[in-house]
Amino acid sequence: MRNPLRYRLWYTTRQRVVTSVLAGALVITSGWYGIGRLTVPEDRSCAKGVERPQGSDECVGVSGDGYDFGRSKLTEAAAAIARENATLEPGRYATVALLLPLTSTDAAMQTKMQRELQGAFAQQYRANHLSNEQVPKIRLVLANTGKNNLLWRPAVDRLKTMTGAPDNLRAVSGVATSSTQIKSAVKELTAAHIAVVGTTITADDIANGPKGDPFPGLARVSPTNRDEARALAAFGQVKAAKALLVQDTRTGDHYTDTLRAAFTELVKGTRYQPELFTSRADPNDEGTTANTFQQITHLICDTDAETVFFAGRHVQLRQFINALGARGCQSRAFTILTGDEGSYLGSDKKLDRSALRRKVTVRYASLAHPDTWAAARKGEKVTGGSPADYQDFLDLLATVSKKPVGPIGPTDHRALTDGQVIVAHDAMALAVHAVRQATPEGARLPQLADVGEQWPRVKSSLKVSGAGGWICLDNHGNPYNKAVPVVELAPEDARQRFVTIAWPEGRPPDSKCLPPSSAAP
Repeated sequence: MRNPLRYRLWYTTRQRVVTSVLAGALVITSGWYGIGRLTVPEDRSCAKGVERPQGSDECVGVSGDGYDFGRSKLTEAAAAIARENATLEPGRYATVALLLPLTSTDAAMQTKMQRELQGAFAQQYRANHLSNEQVPKIRLVLANTGKNNLLWRPAVDRLKTMTGAPDNLRAVSGVATSSTQIKSAVKELTAAHIAVVGTTITADDIANGPKGDPFPGLARVSPTNRDEARALAAFGQVKAAKALLVQDTRTGDHYTDTLRAAFTELVKGTRYQPELFTSRADPNDEGTTANTFQQITHLICDTDAETVFFAGRHVQLRQFINALGARGCQSRAFTILTGDEGSYLGSDKKLDRSALRRKVTVRYASLAHPDTWAAARKGEKVTGGSPADYQDFLDLLATVSKKPVGPIGPTDHRALTDGQVIVAHDAMALAVHAVRQATPEGARLPQLADVGEQWPRVKSSLKVSGAGGWICLDNHGNPYNKAVPVVELAPEDARQRFVTIAWPEGRPPDSKCLPPSSAAP
């Protein structure tokens, strides 16, 4: 069959040349178009084990190699952790992860992250160098859950893959905020048989108890909000008739929800309805609550209340203090009592410190304070903690804060007054204790699930003597009658001044520190 195209495109020499040129141009054009259409994968890595999830600019993942997640406050401590990790022999260490919102943009939270790393690293160093060569050695890694813990899922998924060699993850500490996201993260980790030690989670509903253990393997070193409130009540001897509650109505924040419930019990008998405000979904957002507090202070002046219980986060607490300082009834004195979120106020530059000189006293239940045990007289028998344990902690900080171990950032007395370094150190001490107690004789590592099963035996002579006080756990992993330092903001400069030790049970534990059968979270 004759091909008519041949006589039009390929019959003469000239036709063949023109057709070849056109065909070549078409091939080249198509090739360039195809290359242009190819999707080159975007490099979203930040460091080994850390990358930016789709739709986010935050670096999320797990690192023990010195990566600071783009936060300069973490640089020194992260580098010190990396140096210590580099000394460990593969197969002879267990890994403990710090699960924290390391890329938070809130200034107070960034300081908290720095102090969490400092305290945990100090205990890592003690475990590896000052514990008579006990095994296993401890490797520390940082796991970032992102701003407000919203990216907790990829961090937790990564941790769940690290339980085998070479990481041998055996516990997760940090876990520092009482939020829905952290509650979900703890649920996932404990369901995977990974032991979890919370540092500053205080919400009553992120806990196990007699009614059930939804988080098997969870332990905490901080009292619940209920215990904090009980300790404040025992200390303050508040007259309910002259007390009122200012509360956040935003739900889903486990710290605020459970603190509100605890304070509601304390003000039974008051003549006044709670004064309500609603914070933004992001509690670090200033929002318009400052306007609301200006109105609330007018209403408070119309009462004869003397004590105000505040159930809310630290940003709104600061706004309320500022508003109460500018109240109309300047001749009246008020005492604000609140939970451990008050610890953020010492470094909050937006706090109107002059408000504290206008008959406004701010006291809160702290999780730890450097002066807690200094008040004990030499030779005096004390229970619930000891000056010697705290001095050991100070000696340890002196070692890890300077070269060649450090530097790790500021660890002077003022840096310790918010209690964060102390609590992080004690939580890591509890994790190390459980890892080593679960390691069978002659073995290098414990079985994964065995670590979280140690909590019921952390009491009496097996208690952990923390820098912030004794850690005696009930059968559900909750601290029994833990020392609660009551701290107030000094009117001169808002420094966090120790007032006294309060106890959830109204008195210190005896020397045996055995929780009674009726103990509940």
